Amino acid sequence: MDANNELQGRTAVVTGASKGIGLAVVQALAAAGAKVVAGSRTTSDGLDALVDTGSVTWVAVDLGVPEDAARLVAAADGRVDILVNNVGSAPARTGGFLSVTDADWARTVDLNLLTAVRVTRAALPLMLEAGRGSVVTVASVNATLPDPMVIDYSAGKAALVAFSKALSKEVAAKGVRVNTVSPGPVETDLWLGGDGVAATISANAGIRPEDVVSQASAAIPTGRFSRPAEVAEMVLFLAGDRAANVTGSDLTIDGGFIPTW
Repeated sequence: MDANNELQGRTAVVTGASKGIGLAVVQALAAAGAKVVAGSRTTSDGLDALVDTGSVTWVAVDLGVPEDAARLVAAADGRVDILVNNVGSAPARTGGFLSVTDADWARTVDLNLLTAVRVTRAALPLMLEAGRGSVVTVASVNATLPDPMVIDYSAGKAALVAFSKALSKEVAAKGVRVNTVSPGPVETDLWLGGDGVAATISANAGIRPEDVVSQASAAIPTGRFSRPAEVAEMVLFLAGDRAANVTGSDLTIDGGFIPTW
């Protein structure tokens, strides 16, 4: 199979598409020949450049607003072959568990779990009608390696993996595959941005953000964070026919971060 054109003629919907992993996924899907509907609250230079090629359509959506899930899927004009649930956020809880309010929990669970539930609910009928489809959801190693620094994020991602696994069993016989990808630390704004994990932890600990990144990298056997494009390659694999009998799986890309002993 020619991987360069493996998704020719297919339509993909991607959430959280303007930067980081989401933008890398849009790039990979478009390069493989897919027509991509990219959803995000704001655009970016990288996303604008892809829109200019004609293979990507940007839809301004806030998936914290329940109605926007259906509006995003509607922009695909009645066909969704691939759905990539990527939107998420991992606020660092430097004050510990007791500092995390009900409102904090609600925001985190809504963004990291319920947005995927809503967009999947909107796209799934089109896949079932077509008798085929692939749902790929970006989870996290924190689903199986919970961290108190991101306690609500860890819980939300664990629920996301469980949701995906359960749904995979329901729709497998109907031609729809449901899988997750669980990255460890990735070179994105979630970790490296001005208000990302490294900056938040460093401000609380009185050290430099780069020291936080160095310490985190030292805990990874490969010695580095994953790159967004590397995560996107795993999403691309699960989206296409090379993974035709893969469903209910969680593929980890973490440089060996999760211990196996």
